[in-house]
Amino acid sequence: MMIGHSRSFSRYVFNNLRSISTHNHRFHATIRTPNPSFHIRSYCNNNQWTEEEIQYLDESGSVIYTGKGVRSVEPRVDDHVMVGGLKHPFSNASAVAKIVEIVKRWKWGPEMETHLDKLQFVPNMTHITQAFKVTDASLSLSLFKWAKRQSWYSPSDECYLALIDRLNQSRDFDGIQSVFDDLVLDSDDKTTMVPDFAAFSRVVQCLAKAEKLEVSFCCFKKIKEAGCKVDTKTYNSLITLFLDKGLPFKAFEIYENMQGSGCSLDLATYELMIPNLARSGRIDAALKLFQQMKENNLKPGFTIFAALVDSLGKAGRLDTSMKIYMEMQGFGLKPSAPMFVSLIESYVKAGKLDTAIRIWDEMKKARFRPNYGLYTMVVEAHAKSGKLETAMSIFSDMEKAGFLPTPSTYSCLLEMHAGSGQVDAAMKLYNSMSNAGVRPGLTTYTALLTLLAKKKLVDIAAKILLEMKSMGYSVDVTASDVLMVFIKDASVDLALRWLRFMGSSGIRTNNFIIRQLFESCMKSGLYDSAKPLLENYVDSAAKVDLILYTSILAHLVRCQEEQNERHLMSILSATKHKAHDFMCGLFTGPEQRKQPVLAFVREFFQNIDYESEEGAARYFVNVLLNYLVLMGQINRARCVWKVSYENKLFPKAIVFDQHIAWSLDVRNLSVGAALIAVVHTLHRFRKRMLYYGVVPRRIKLVTGPTLKIVVAQMLDSVESPFEVSKVVLRAPGDSVSEWFKKPIVQQFLLNDIPSRSDILMHKLNILFPSSAPELRSLNPPKPLVSGRVM
Repeated sequence: MMIGHSRSFSRYVFNNLRSISTHNHRFHATIRTPNPSFHIRSYCNNNQWTEEEIQYLDESGSVIYTGKGVRSVEPRVDDHVMVGGLKHPFSNASAVAKIVEIVKRWKWGPEMETHLDKLQFVPNMTHITQAFKVTDASLSLSLFKWAKRQSWYSPSDECYLALIDRLNQSRDFDGIQSVFDDLVLDSDDKTTMVPDFAAFSRVVQCLAKAEKLEVSFCCFKKIKEAGCKVDTKTYNSLITLFLDKGLPFKAFEIYENMQGSGCSLDLATYELMIPNLARSGRIDAALKLFQQMKENNLKPGFTIFAALVDSLGKAGRLDTSMKIYMEMQGFGLKPSAPMFVSLIESYVKAGKLDTAIRIWDEMKKARFRPNYGLYTMVVEAHAKSGKLETAMSIFSDMEKAGFLPTPSTYSCLLEMHAGSGQVDAAMKLYNSMSNAGVRPGLTTYTALLTLLAKKKLVDIAAKILLEMKSMGYSVDVTASDVLMVFIKDASVDLALRWLRFMGSSGIRTNNFIIRQLFESCMKSGLYDSAKPLLENYVDSAAKVDLILYTSILAHLVRCQEEQNERHLMSILSATKHKAHDFMCGLFTGPEQRKQPVLAFVREFFQNIDYESEEGAARYFVNVLLNYLVLMGQINRARCVWKVSYENKLFPKAIVFDQHIAWSLDVRNLSVGAALIAVVHTLHRFRKRMLYYGVVPRRIKLVTGPTLKIVVAQMLDSVESPFEVSKVVLRAPGDSVSEWFKKPIVQQFLLNDIPSRSDILMHKLNILFPSSAPELRSLNPPKPLVSGRVM
């Protein structure tokens, strides 16, 4: 029983009860006091009074009122508290504060949930949502798990969003996945509009922003499968994630999914997709999207223009690129330095240097400074295109701008000036390279030395070569190339001088170069210089082949001075070739040879490897027969021809077409070989016709235009019946048969050429070619000389 200890307190309570009763019209119970004149109206319904009697006392302890008291509030049933006799509903702030207090104190687990269960009020989702905003992420997640098990719980988009944002702030992505699973479970509830919740999209956005690729995409797929709504921002976040991860094809797949779902594209989507479509090579799709953006009255940003201009330029679509560039300026946007660089590079690579220079000037007017790479590209492009004046002008600007040209820029300019024959400019660039401390490359040295060699500046070339050697380069090949330039220009004296310089500097060359120089000396008649070269060639274990020996023999055939003949004979001897032993044996007597001429010739030709030396052997026979005819050795020449024909060196020279026609083709023979072939073959024809009685309808001698006169003059000396046409000497078989019966013809065919051959020899000397095989279509294969050095 309550006992008042002061009169003032009891009066305060009594008066308070009275004032309440006068304002609450629902109260109908009357309170009676010992004083009949005093009564008050009750302030509560009967069912809100307790069963026990409560006495209200004054300060003296006297009872002033006795009656039923107010029922206490039942926790988790009533939504209010009693302040005196007043019902005070719980405010949201108080409720949230109480929840937060419990959560922060007990953290998580059964104790926290027990205290939450004993709350004096029934929470709602608004309380939970507000509590999320002032608690830690882990505590918010525990509170959410508790709320989901309560009977008053209902899915709330605002609640989910608040929880997801709180977890995202603390980077608790596992918690976000857990909340997403709860969202998916709640979406099965048909009484709520959970599939329309923005929380689904918020989960994907947070995971995508955190670069959780697989998880975010998995959540996205679950959302789509559940039929939930996905907003534009979510699509954009996924596209951005895939692009950042280097998976543009997957980003484009998301974009196509976005279009298929009917989701509208915003400015961020356009600015995201157009540059990436363009850079990935899907330029047409990017242009289509660019046009759609303008139709939707969206203003393209600079990044879109920059990507389109750059991609179109690199794809070679320069006209479209320039159109976009001009359109960008129409929107009031100014080109950036990278855009200028991209345009200039595109036009330079396309070879449109005039347009590139125009954009270059625009770039300078816009007060952008060309970078190092751009200077290099423009200079080299103009140099390679032959516009050396423009290249040098830009090169000068490059140096003034403080850029040190690269070795490739120097090399390009120097090589192009060297290629155009500008020695002074090339040497100026070379000196500039040296002063700048730039090391010239191997190709630069080669181009400069080649230019100096062509200009016959031997001393300067020697100085450059020694500098090249001091830089650590191997100069053997380069020096040999310079030597070949002198040889090809027929500057034999300079070539010999350069060779001496190489020897004194310890620079070696190969046998191929030595052979080429030897042949040049032979052609120039410098036999004194040629012999040491040949001896050097032989001493270095290089093999003198049959072709080289035959070429020396050809010089001997054409020689008309006795002194030169001695030099040539000594050179032939220096070759140490087996053909020279054959030549010497051919001119000795049978006693020294110890065998007849024909057997000696057959033995030599049997030792020839016809698979590899057939062409060389054919060349040797032609020149040898020239020499034997000039020396008057007709019988020996006939033996050589007979053996060469037996070995099928000239398989199609003689043709027997039964009784119709017999022919001899000497078009591919030298003059001496042709004469011997005609005499020997006519002797065979005579034997067949007179001894065997076989007479063809006609006989032809196919000579060609060059040999026609020589053969005709030889046959006219014995009154032959052959008529001369353009390239053929022909006669009827009967006429030739009668001609063969004349004694002079028999003597002509069986013995030597008549004494009037001095006239014939004069003709041979005039008609001998400078190099017999070339004019006789007997050009042998070029020999492969080993790389042995001097």
